[in-house]
Amino acid sequence: MSGDSVGAVALGWWGGALRPPEDGGAARALRARLRRSRGVVDVLAEAAVIGLYDRLDRRISPQALAALAQVLAEVERHEARRLAQAFGTGDPKALSPLRFQRLIRVDASDALAQGLRRALPMVGHACNVASLASDLVHWSEPVRVRWCFDYYGARPPAGTVSDHVSGETE
Repeated sequence: MSGDSVGAVALGWWGGALRPPEDGGAARALRARLRRSRGVVDVLAEAAVIGLYDRLDRRISPQALAALAQVLAEVERHEARRLAQAFGTGDPKALSPLRFQRLIRVDASDALAQGLRRALPMVGHACNVASLASDLVHWSEPVRVRWCFDYYGARPPAGTVSDHVSGETE
């Protein structure tokens, strides 16, 4: 992606289009439209989402792009913690083990996005935006493995997760 990682590009887009420093009406309206979107076409009808696609060098499927935009519209704060780490905090955990297991078993980007959108309120709509974006785009077995270790607060065994999906902490 032209030297910029998915996470870095998505974080920049999120901070500019969805959560600018002066959160004006345009950003709030875009977030609302993305949250209300019923399908891929609704999301892709937004010029800002096509702008994200261009910034990602057009190397992402329309379904993954729509899922990414909808999930990022739900994130209110960027923080250092990756999302699975946030889900695993607290007693009881912010996201129950059963719901977490259901979430990580999802394969389709639209179903994953729906699950994440429902779970984000449980962690105050806050997570590492760059890591979340990278994980969404590269959703695979290695990412799921890291999420399991993150959720339970453990360090993954060496060599378990490849470098390109090990989580971006922009």
